[in-house]
Amino acid sequence: FDFFEIGEVSEDELDKQYQQSLSYIEELEFLNMLSKEEDRLNAIININSGAGGTESQDWAEMLLRMYMRWAERNNFKTKIIDRQEGDVAGIKSCSIEFEGNFAFGYFIQPPETRVGPQKATFNLTQSFPWFGLLNAKEDVATEMAKAKYEEFENTKSNIFFEVKTAYYNYYFIEKAIQITKENIEILEVFKRLAFVKIESGNASIVDELRVELELNDLENQLALFLDSKEVLQVKFNNLLNRAIISEISVPEILWQDEIPLDQLNMLSEIYSSNHQLKSIEHKLNAFVNQEIVAKKEGLPKFMIGLNYTVVGENPMSTAIDNGKDAFMFPSVGISIPLYRKKYKALIKEARYLQEAEISRKEDKTNTLGTIYKNTYKDFSDGHRRIFLNEKQSEIAKKVLDVLITSYSTNSKDFEEVLRIERQLLKYELEHQKALTDKNAAVAFMNYLIGQ
Repeated sequence: FDFFEIGEVSEDELDKQYQQSLSYIEELEFLNMLSKEEDRLNAIININSGAGGTESQDWAEMLLRMYMRWAERNNFKTKIIDRQEGDVAGIKSCSIEFEGNFAFGYFIQPPETRVGPQKATFNLTQSFPWFGLLNAKEDVATEMAKAKYEEFENTKSNIFFEVKTAYYNYYFIEKAIQITKENIEILEVFKRLAFVKIESGNASIVDELRVELELNDLENQLALFLDSKEVLQVKFNNLLNRAIISEISVPEILWQDEIPLDQLNMLSEIYSSNHQLKSIEHKLNAFVNQEIVAKKEGLPKFMIGLNYTVVGENPMSTAIDNGKDAFMFPSVGISIPLYRKKYKALIKEARYLQEAEISRKEDKTNTLGTIYKNTYKDFSDGHRRIFLNEKQSEIAKKVLDVLITSYSTNSKDFEEVLRIERQLLKYELEHQKALTDKNAAVAFMNYLIGQ
């Protein structure tokens, strides 16, 4: 019984060792594929989605992320050479370059040494870039992050402007509805007055028909205002991300915003605070540092590491260190890039990008100057129209009162009564529109300075 149990244990151990040997052989076969001189070079992988449509493009992007994560875990540098986005999701194609050296070598023909044949070698190396390269890369990343942040701030400022503009438009429609209803009530009074005059034989039926014409026009205009109110209500509530039927309260009379600075100082403030200009400046700084990175990438790199060589036993040797593995630390080296075209191209690319951003900055500066002048013109025009239409409304009301009194006594000038009533409606609407135009101009000015 004891011998049988020992036999079972031995058989299990042999099977375990056999499986380990198979795994070792498979590993060596795999490593044999990476034993050529070309395997030390960089690799490029192309991923194509083919004709599978959106699902295939989505899977291609998942495969890309898998490769990128694998490279990150294994300390390989990666660079996207070309990428084509999918129609709906995923990618159509992508080319990735992997940069790095493998860390294990297996000798197909083991070289003989005094202490035995070399079976395999392990090499662990840490490279150190040229002085200042890491700081320059950090500056590039920092400036690009700042540029993205300015783009975010610009989007936020634009949302504030859209909310204010939507509110001012809603206010105008609300007041337009109120003013139109009041004028319809006035025309109803005119209609009854004309009817009384007709019954007494002191006016023509034409007067009543003229009032009917005016009423029809105003009722149609009122219907348009009511439809517009619903649209603007939905737009404003959507901007605030709330229920589209939420009520919007408006003041009896809209406040008047003012530009905080004079023209010259305001323009200077725009040039120094505009988020789009600041984003361009950060990108320009990033590309300046990118040129520094490209120059330093072409300089030598220093390496320090350790080397471990597995040595087999030499049956013909009787040396004490026969079969002793070799360990070397530290191993110091220097890597000198011999092919300069890549780095020269990167330097040129960085300079071209700088020139492009400089041109963009000049164009954006000129555009902002023109936009500012137009906005200031709209602000001044709105300011003038506020006082003009307020004054005109007061005069029109006085004229209308005189004409109504005159019509009540002698039945004349009814057509003039209707004409002045139309003018009064126009002045009242224009007064409210001027208020919203002025405030909208101030809101856009605040957007230009990044508020």
